[in-house]
Amino acid sequence: MFTGIVEEVGAVVALHPGTTDGGDGAEQDARLTVRGPLVASDARLGDSIAVSGVCLTVAELGEDGTFTVDVMPESLRRTALGDLTAGSPVNLERALRADARLGGHVVQGHVDGVGTIRARRPGPRWDDVEIALDPHLARYVAEKGSITVSGVSLTVTHVADDAFGVSLIPTTLEATTLGTLAPGARVNLEVDVLAKYVERLLATGTATGRVTR
Repeated sequence: MFTGIVEEVGAVVALHPGTTDGGDGAEQDARLTVRGPLVASDARLGDSIAVSGVCLTVAELGEDGTFTVDVMPESLRRTALGDLTAGSPVNLERALRADARLGGHVVQGHVDGVGTIRARRPGPRWDDVEIALDPHLARYVAEKGSITVSGVSLTVTHVADDAFGVSLIPTTLEATTLGTLAPGARVNLEVDVLAKYVERLLATGTATGRVTR
């Protein structure tokens, strides 16, 4: 589990296609190497690190502050990780410790879809950003609720049928990749997991306390 509070902005060293061999039409996986000295400083094999909001498992550790992860076809299909190239900046966060403060909100690192920066309006010390998303995800987004954008926990300022707005404070502009994204850039979106569970409970009839069999 994560909180959406970015610890450092790392840099992609390489994104290599994997060795999936399932015949014609098989989806491709990938190996991603990232330089992130802070998050790699105490990482161990098997640890979870959120890379721009995607929970990934450390498969290799380098001696130069790098770590390598395997990216499954599902992750490539449902996130913007496939857009990365050598040198691309990425938001990094280690998994939450049980004794740590929950500074953002509950983030799983399970991306629900990809959004697109639609508009950006600079303010005196902040930026108002509008992000387009698939309408089927919009029902999980609530004004003044939480959403994760490329690994950053943000508060929703307004919601439309196919978009939502957020305001980026100076710290977010300076300490995450969101500070430099231009209109047209793709971002990973994770909606609040509580909204998904509520919808599931209502759909199965268990919200009344009775289990439907």
